Amino acid sequence: MWNFKCLISSSCLKAWHDNSIKRQIRSVDRLGNTQMKSYVEYYPIFIMLAIDFAFAISNILLKKIIMDGMNHLVFITYRQAISTIFLAPVAFFLEKNTRPKLTPQILCNLFLSAIVGASVTQYLFLLGMEYTSATFSCAFLNMVPVVTFLMALPFGLETINIKHGSGIAKALGTLVCVGGAFLLTFYKGMPLVHFSDQQSVSSSLEGDISSSKIKERWILGSLALFAGTLLWSSWFLLQTFIGKKYPCKYSSTVIMTFFSAIQSAVLTFSMDRRLSIWVPKEKIDMLSILYAGLIGSGMCYVGMSWCVKKRGPVFTAAFSPLVQVMAAIFDVPILHEQLHLGSVIGSAIVIAGLYFLLWGKNREMQKVVHETEEKKEKELPFKDLETNSEPRMP
Repeated sequence: MWNFKCLISSSCLKAWHDNSIKRQIRSVDRLGNTQMKSYVEYYPIFIMLAIDFAFAISNILLKKIIMDGMNHLVFITYRQAISTIFLAPVAFFLEKNTRPKLTPQILCNLFLSAIVGASVTQYLFLLGMEYTSATFSCAFLNMVPVVTFLMALPFGLETINIKHGSGIAKALGTLVCVGGAFLLTFYKGMPLVHFSDQQSVSSSLEGDISSSKIKERWILGSLALFAGTLLWSSWFLLQTFIGKKYPCKYSSTVIMTFFSAIQSAVLTFSMDRRLSIWVPKEKIDMLSILYAGLIGSGMCYVGMSWCVKKRGPVFTAAFSPLVQVMAAIFDVPILHEQLHLGSVIGSAIVIAGLYFLLWGKNREMQKVVHETEEKKEKELPFKDLETNSEPRMP
């Protein structure tokens, strides 16, 4: 009997010792995973900063192409075709073993993605840039996170809980951003930088156009930019569904740019069949097309697709306002683009609203992570008890 009690006590001590070692190993692993996650979670931020910088340079080059009189749809066709040729071998070799089967539904989604994310959207932004300015067109990108957030609500990708501070911040940020967007559209304001007539890009584009005609062109350009913003926001949501069914960022981008090149070419020939419009007038125009195709429509779309998959559409769209700031750094001193008071005030209001929106979303994410960790910690003791209760062989 005494030997039997000693056997039980020794087995209990051994089980307690084994569980304590397991808990120590689990805590070390958790600490290592936490440190690793702290570095990994910054990857999407760095990638989006690089993408915004690339887009800012692309917008400056696009303004130069517009000044040289290149057809918008021809430029989009070249841009998407170059991107397709560049990314096709990359997608073939990197994703040949993990690429799922293409279904008609996925192809239809990618065809629609080419419309709302490339061909039509880029044409509207180019048209708006021609009628306004590069800095002003970038200012409309500030509205993309809010528009994306509003569009995500009906699909259940985002929620607003007015009972919590995070929900109030998201609702308030949305209203402030919408107000700033209206100010951007309908209030131009006085010029803040004074250039000579020879230096100003805006004056060289406007020429002898009357002031009423300039105002009309400004409003039409603003409406084109607003429509492009709606389509661009739709692309982030559509990319969320595509990423779940076809999680190959290189292959999906290749198919999208291929569809976009065909769409733009068909629209170009339906509007103007002259072959002369396909010839770039300046050497720098060809370099701009290569940059826009390889970087703007190639690597940037791949990076955004990855960020949408990792952090969601609203997070990816939230970095859009930085494009305007980066573009203005090059736009005003190099191209002598005019900067107006309405653009500055409207952009400041939109960025302030965006801060409230992102703050509320960040609080919600922290709450979800905290609840998940608490749930895991509550489940660990029950797993240890189940392990200890298993019968042991003598």
